[in-house]
Amino acid sequence: MINFEVVTLFPSLFEEHIKHLPFKKAQEIGLFRAKFHNFREHAVDARGSVDDRTYGGGVGMLLRPEPIFDAVSQIKRAENSKIVLLSPRGEKFTQKKAHEYAKLDQIILINGRYEGVDARVEENLADEVISIGDYVLSGGELASLVVMEAVTRLLPGVLEKEGATEIESHEDGTLEYPQYTRPEDYKGMKVPEVLLSGNHAEIEKWRKEKSKPTQ
Repeated sequence: MINFEVVTLFPSLFEEHIKHLPFKKAQEIGLFRAKFHNFREHAVDARGSVDDRTYGGGVGMLLRPEPIFDAVSQIKRAENSKIVLLSPRGEKFTQKKAHEYAKLDQIILINGRYEGVDARVEENLADEVISIGDYVLSGGELASLVVMEAVTRLLPGVLEKEGATEIESHEDGTLEYPQYTRPEDYKGMKVPEVLLSGNHAEIEKWRKEKSKPTQ
């Protein structure tokens, strides 16, 4: 069982997504639970303020540390857990990291918004800082969903075919070979003959040749 504790201003961005696979299957077999913590509930004033201007000047508003620290403090920590901040400043998320996270009992995901979060969250609260790529999003929620899905589908019994995660892209340092289905000929675009040959040795050779190394 893996428990995701998601600290966010927008729980609704997650709620529809986790109704579908692989989350649905993981919940059915008792391997996945997600709970959402809106740190607006820990606002610093009656107006619901959770952000403020940055010291030293700058564009946009920055999330204050108090609401985030307070929200995380209300979460009961499991022994085998990590607090993860989603940020462009973080370590690149990889399939290897997904496997590491799949061995945890609890992952607390902190989602920024606006211009980001006060640096003290990264420096004094988060165990790890993770980025899903070299681009900018409006918040950490989509990045959190990427992490959650990549981890959840690795849990035993979640995918229908046993061993399916072992032959996918990034598992052995390569991107998976091209795949085809019916029809054999679509408007002159034909399935490679080798895949129709029934020669499993030649098919495996072709697949290895067509696999691409990861960057």
